[in-house]
Amino acid sequence: MPSTTRRIVALDVIRGFALCGITIANIKPIAHRGTVHESAGTVLPPAPDALPWLHLFVDQRFYPIFAVLFGVGFQLLLRSAGSRRVLLRRLVALLAVGLAHMLLLWPGDILTAYALFGLLVLLPASWLPRNWAAGLCVLLIGLSLGLGTGFYLLTPGLLMLGATLTRFGVVDRIERSARVPATAFVLSAAAAVPFGYLQATSEATVRWTYPIAGLLIAAAYVCGLLLLLRTPLRRGLTAVLAPLGRMALTNYLGTTALVLTISALAPGSDGWGTGAVLTIAAAILALQWAWSTLWLRWFRQGPLEWGWRWVTWWRRPPLRIASAR
Repeated sequence: MPSTTRRIVALDVIRGFALCGITIANIKPIAHRGTVHESAGTVLPPAPDALPWLHLFVDQRFYPIFAVLFGVGFQLLLRSAGSRRVLLRRLVALLAVGLAHMLLLWPGDILTAYALFGLLVLLPASWLPRNWAAGLCVLLIGLSLGLGTGFYLLTPGLLMLGATLTRFGVVDRIERSARVPATAFVLSAAAAVPFGYLQATSEATVRWTYPIAGLLIAAAYVCGLLLLLRTPLRRGLTAVLAPLGRMALTNYLGTTALVLTISALAPGSDGWGTGAVLTIAAAILALQWAWSTLWLRWFRQGPLEWGWRWVTWWRRPPLRIASAR
């Protein structure tokens, strides 16, 4: 097992930020425990009595960030491990966890899709030259958007986007310049306005405008956050978001258990409005932040992250921080 590489703090912060948005988006779908909701894959227009502000600024705005980060993590681990067998074990283990989550708790699980597309697309594409991989990434995203096939079929392209950005050194330079994220923020935010408007007003075009608006707003969120990390707000953002991001797998699965418990104790989730959803999400995230912050004072990784790493390397990694013994 290679030594632990330097963590890129910005990635932890972005991952924690994405987890916050995904938690808000998934509150009602998890509480319903029904078929997959639009936040998990389809692109049906929101119903008149739905939560319009959440559909515009939250639903499908954070899932792309998570998917790209998964591709980034895959490529960083491949670079560190130098062995695709390690990645194969990692993806198979994630598939097992995702299937258990989907079959036992909530059918809207996304981990299964990450694992399957990782096995079918990311792993084989890792043998391609990086220019070919970039072309495949553009092709996959373009086909999915052009056909209006929904967010699940955007997943392979987004995973490839994360891996490709890493192969071209973008991730390594993620905090070195403010000009690139500033330019990308302005362009993506400006482009998101017409697509967001069409998503909200035109049912005829929603199959295309919904995912395009989602990608553009997600890009604006990430670039805006990178800019904020270059201000005095960095310390506070890191303290709040990085612990959530470092334990994203544990917290993602924990959210399902918490929401199901809340919905069992307080039925009537169909009537939950934006205020109720935000209140529940804030309570869950506050609990998870406290738990994650305390846990990481004593341990190197979250419990599920540690178990995943154990299976990945096929040997038991250290968990407790030596100075905390």
